[in-house]
Amino acid sequence: MGSTPPSTHADQRRLDRELLALAVPAFATLLAEPLLVLADSAIIGHVSTDALAGLGIASSVVGVVVGLCVFLAYGTTASVARRLGAGDRAGALAGGLDGMTLGALIGVVLAIVLQVAATGVVGWYGVEPVVADQAASYLSVVSLGFPGALVILAATGVLRGLQDTRTPLLVVVVMNLANIGLNLLFVHGLGWGITGSGTGTALAQTGAAVWLALTVLRGARREQVRWRWHPSGILTAARSSGWLVLRTAGLQAALLLTTAVAARMGAVSMAAHQVLYSLWMLLTFAMDAVAIAAQALVGRYLGAGEASTVRSLLARMLGWGVLIGVTGGLLLWAGQGLYLWLFTPDAAVVGLVSSVLPLVAGLTVLGGVVFVLDGVLIGAGDTRYLAWASLVNLLVYLPLAIMVAVTGGGLVWLWLAYAGFTLSRFVTLGLRARGTGWMRLGV
Repeated sequence: MGSTPPSTHADQRRLDRELLALAVPAFATLLAEPLLVLADSAIIGHVSTDALAGLGIASSVVGVVVGLCVFLAYGTTASVARRLGAGDRAGALAGGLDGMTLGALIGVVLAIVLQVAATGVVGWYGVEPVVADQAASYLSVVSLGFPGALVILAATGVLRGLQDTRTPLLVVVVMNLANIGLNLLFVHGLGWGITGSGTGTALAQTGAAVWLALTVLRGARREQVRWRWHPSGILTAARSSGWLVLRTAGLQAALLLTTAVAARMGAVSMAAHQVLYSLWMLLTFAMDAVAIAAQALVGRYLGAGEASTVRSLLARMLGWGVLIGVTGGLLLWAGQGLYLWLFTPDAAVVGLVSSVLPLVAGLTVLGGVVFVLDGVLIGAGDTRYLAWASLVNLLVYLPLAIMVAVTGGGLVWLWLAYAGFTLSRFVTLGLRARGTGWMRLGV
């Protein structure tokens, strides 16, 4: 007691205030994002088990596609924050606008591809024809919202880099409320089934994209920065994001493999996995709130050349990550009787979810640390290491998932295998964070 100088305590409180000022709105924003999936799951679950299973397949595809493009948010957050820390706000906004243009272009290409290839992509999962039809119907419609979804990612990254997480929160909350209202209208009011769910989601995402883009443009005009066609800047944004794409590809491949194995266990197992996956995404996105704050703060302080502050931030953020992981896991496990009935009336699905839920809840503790470490390294721009680490983690998980598929181990064993993947991420990211090779100072 009394061995720590008062200034250190004051510095820690200041860092906590900065962290919470970014993380609390980001927490609510990230919590709201998977509510799109949860709302779709709850609404479609009362249509039929086949429709819910089909939504699970389609959501897996959407998750892979949008997940691979998350570099639009992560890379933009880190680069904008670094320039902001170095005192170049106009340059930060110019780079952010290039990222938004890149996102819109990629979204248009992906939407066109999936209009043609939705049925073929769903066929890779090897599910029953009735489930495949439901999945393809949803995917072909919801993909029309991809341009908006990717502009949302890039614009959110710009605002986070500028240390603003409140605006994305407001936009996402309104988007989710609109999504729920539109889905209820289209699915149950007009009887469009799973197609209505995809339509509502695409419309809600497009409206949110317009709102966020206009917000960034107003800020750019204040700095006399114009949004115009800038091929060299767009190509620079694309090249700098290459390692992040590879990092994310490894993570998405693991999720895709998990869903593919679950799909071959039958409609009940796939429906149960969709519920578990939705809950897991809810928790991991919530835990990622501290990681989002890490990207913005670490980038800013490294840009300003303050290495010691970054090291202090790492320690504080790890503590918050553990706290969030433990709290979220306990709430998930203890409150299951209050929410499982919302997803499906099928007793077999509910029973299977209940048997796996303790494992998923326990996994959030480790996940809280993993997400913080990942966010710190992304904020530092250490994307090359993250890409190689992601490959190593995937190679660890691949034989475990294949073993479950070959032996018919069931959903519990599949999620145990995924826990092994999360443990591998903990080891690879923790070893890197202990050193100083990732702490590059300046722009």
